[in-house]
Amino acid sequence: MSNFAHLHCHTEYSLLDGAIRIQDLCASAEDFGMSAAAITDHGNMFGAATFYLTCKAFNLKPIIGCEVYVCHDHTDKKSDMARQVHHLVLLAQNKAGYQNLIKLVTQGYLAGFYYQPRVDKELLRKHSEGVIALSACIGGEIPDALIEKGMDEGIRLAGEYSAIYPERFYLELQSNGLKKQEIPPQKCSV
Repeated sequence: MSNFAHLHCHTEYSLLDGAIRIQDLCASAEDFGMSAAAITDHGNMFGAATFYLTCKAFNLKPIIGCEVYVCHDHTDKKSDMARQVHHLVLLAQNKAGYQNLIKLVTQGYLAGFYYQPRVDKELLRKHSEGVIALSACIGGEIPDALIEKGMDEGIRLAGEYSAIYPERFYLELQSNGLKKQEIPPQKCSV
């Protein structure tokens, strides 16, 4: 069995962004000799129960997560910044983390929904116990800052997320053919 598992994975529950069905995801993970599989659908955990049971049927460790939409204030629905969101991948490390993910996703829908279910950094801090965070794709705040504002801002934001998730925050690296990924980050003063 391989220790490798894709930790950023969208299924049929990520409308217009994920296509793989949970059954097929688990079958492919088994075919590749993986010992675990993850689900990180956009803004929701609708597939978590089905995913958990399917992983168990395939003898895979289920890693349950969500790619949340982070904004400056999840209650703001009127300012120019209300629609500005960044992706952040969150994974449940344990039972407390799973419960915190449920709270975050619920708050995103009940109090933060504005085009998408949104959370803010205050909510992330409040519900960080047992959660592992990944900087996400090109839609994440750190990749966006690296491209738009430079390395110093990317480093600052990485420090901010590291403070929210001490020793549980990781940078994602992706190269999947997007032109925006080929732009070199601005030089930093560090």
